[in-house]
Amino acid sequence: MSDSQKFKTVAQFNEKVQADLCAALLGDNGIPAGVFGADSSYPSLGFARPIEVKVNESDYDLAMSILAAADKAE
Repeated sequence: MSDSQKFKTVAQFNEKVQADLCAALLGDNGIPAGVFGADSSYPSLGFARPIEVKVNESDYDLAMSILAAADKAE
């Protein structure tokens, strides 16, 4: 990854399990995704600062369409 690579948030959750599932869905579709903000020493702060799923800026549009399609399928 180059220093110029930027990340964009595609989803926010209050629970790490949900964020992990979202990141796994994106990964299964070929988009590397990371979960940020889940490793707090104060888990109760999760409600104050949501757990974010982020992707490379270049994958953002495809990631959003995958998540939208998954949302419709539910």
